[in-house]
Amino acid sequence: MIRHASFAPIVDAQAEILILGSLPGAASLAAGRYYAHPRNQFWRLIGAVIGVDLAALGYEDRLAALLEHRIGLWDVIADAERAGSLDAAIRNVAANDLRSLATSLPALRTIGFNGGTSARIGRAQLGDLVDRLRLVALPSSSPAFTLPFETKLAAWQKLLHD
Repeated sequence: MIRHASFAPIVDAQAEILILGSLPGAASLAAGRYYAHPRNQFWRLIGAVIGVDLAALGYEDRLAALLEHRIGLWDVIADAERAGSLDAAIRNVAANDLRSLATSLPALRTIGFNGGTSARIGRAQLGDLVDRLRLVALPSSSPAFTLPFETKLAAWQKLLHD
């Protein structure tokens, strides 16, 4: 099995929301970009949440728009073995240091977990920070998770509203 590594976090000190995926899939790794698979709904979902058509923008402009809206992006897994792109195939996980990142962000109030694997691994890393942060479990934006877009979006809207 091949060992894959996540990307650097996209975040600045003004981040109020941090969205955490699990580990980039094959299309994202090949492109060197978060959520590069054309059928992954991440950019449509978060764009609808903040009211910006992120899918119509170039990658660097998408990232800039996230930061402008005080949203950071990272993954819970630093590196792991995986054949293909499914989270179910992830083995031998080395976690990112979420606790250090979260404590370094003075404005952080919400962490959104993009999918069940992200939530399971990420919550375990945060320790007592779970008491001071709002944690939001999000349905995965992956095309493998086949809930209708509108159903996913209703859950993703909770990033901004309780």
